[in-house]
Amino acid sequence: MEPQLLHSVTDSVATVVIHHPAKRNAMTAAMWRALPPLLGTLAADPAVRALVLTGAGGTFCAGADISTLQGSPEEAQGLAVAAEEALAAFPKPTLAAVRGHCVGGGSQLAAACDLRFAEEGSLFGVTPAKLGIVYPASSTRRLVALVGPATTKYLLYSGELIDAERALRTGLVDEVLPEGELDKRVLEFARILVSRSQLTQAAAKEFANGRTDRDAYWNEQARGSGDTTEGVAAFLERRQPRFTWSVPGRG
Repeated sequence: MEPQLLHSVTDSVATVVIHHPAKRNAMTAAMWRALPPLLGTLAADPAVRALVLTGAGGTFCAGADISTLQGSPEEAQGLAVAAEEALAAFPKPTLAAVRGHCVGGGSQLAAACDLRFAEEGSLFGVTPAKLGIVYPASSTRRLVALVGPATTKYLLYSGELIDAERALRTGLVDEVLPEGELDKRVLEFARILVSRSQLTQAAAKEFANGRTDRDAYWNEQARGSGDTTEGVAAFLERRQPRFTWSVPGRG
């Protein structure tokens, strides 16, 4: 099978699989290009309420396919940044399910997700110093926001890999699961995500990402959504709420 991004939607959860097992799921230029339009399609699908990004087999993503850097490193980096930004801007909750190596461009993609769950034995690294590449400013700032300046410097200066336990301590990942339990936990947590209010999630995502010009918009959405009324009624009636607000489709 050619290197590609596979995707499926089951029970309101979209799963995107990085599939390039011959090179530990390294991202080719074509795969970088394919990610933003795929994310756009999934974002516009009202059946999708959350997204899981993972890798085929026992590896998340070993970074960019180095052969794609031989022509124009700047162009290759631009493709990676565009894909990263598209993932960060996805308007619904995103979760990276990591096993094995999550390195270079793989770490870029994982950091752009809202949450990261990893299997024990996973390894993380940001390795441009091994290639003499300047890591993008936007990617560096995102990493600093996630793990702080000290850990960012450790990762970028050295290019060394860290294990899942250290990634958990530094905030690079949110949960570490024993071997064989990652898929079960991701499915369980994804079901939790899709059961919650998209209104709450979408507003929280914007606020947490630093947007400061949409308070009035979200107050208006809350007043007209019916989600608060439904949530309170469901709580009092001891039943599961049926939230109806959804992320507006994009033209």
